[in-house]
Amino acid sequence: MGAEYRVLRTVSGQGTRPDQFTEALRGVAVDGQGNVYLAGDSEVKVFAADGEMTHRWHTSRPGFAVAVGDGGGVWVGQEGQVEVYGVGGERLDEWRDGDRLGLVTAIGFTAGGVLLADARARCIRHYDLEGRWLNDVGDRHRKGGFHIPNGVVDFAVGGDDVIHAANPGMHRVERFKAAGALLGHFGRFNGRDPEGFPGCCNPTNVALARNGRVVVTEKGGPRVKVYDAAGALEAVVAADETFDPACKNMDVAVDPWDRIVVADPVRLAALVFERAARAEVAGEEEVVAA
Repeated sequence: MGAEYRVLRTVSGQGTRPDQFTEALRGVAVDGQGNVYLAGDSEVKVFAADGEMTHRWHTSRPGFAVAVGDGGGVWVGQEGQVEVYGVGGERLDEWRDGDRLGLVTAIGFTAGGVLLADARARCIRHYDLEGRWLNDVGDRHRKGGFHIPNGVVDFAVGGDDVIHAANPGMHRVERFKAAGALLGHFGRFNGRDPEGFPGCCNPTNVALARNGRVVVTEKGGPRVKVYDAAGALEAVVAADETFDPACKNMDVAVDPWDRIVVADPVRLAALVFERAARAEVAGEEEVVAA
């Protein structure tokens, strides 16, 4: 079915080494140079494209999301707040909004604003660059917000500032303008056809690749898939045997070369996937810090 993928490398893992996590791995992000940012425990750990850790720093609260802004700042979503760090770990800012920020599980950016997913309110908060609230996204559903039995709101922002949000209880990916208008959606329930979304609540997480392609992760069993811009299934990247069967809410990011980085929250590792043809030509296959 379309392109085949394989694991190029595994980053971090569970353990006590400096590059590992002991209790939790929840968020993953990449920057324009292919560096991988992982948020877990109460730390951010940064890995170069070859899998070697280059930086690490503590956060004031456990991180549930991580993102890299256009200006290079590293944003960490937490309970009730967001912290902003420099790429070396120096703390630059803190955003709090007692009325609107419950549990921040995803972070994204538009041309003139910041988007913060609030899993408590089941919607996406839209702020300007100074931290002033503008509007909510996804709060107009008949259920009062995204239907998230998994407890996480996740989204990604395209180059046209269109938001792609997972609505797992509705078995679909939804597209919104930053001002809140619903533009459309794709997806349907199906427990057998891989083009559909199985179970009570999938997909759980979403990222964007080049040419408008949409990458999603699922739970029960864990799976990673790629859809084209029209919502047609392009590839099953990985399925149950690649991840711990208990995995859910596997955060996902895509680097500038369309390598897919997926967080395994049970084994506390990030798996980097590449199209098999490209990996075979490069002759690369390695595991680091497993």
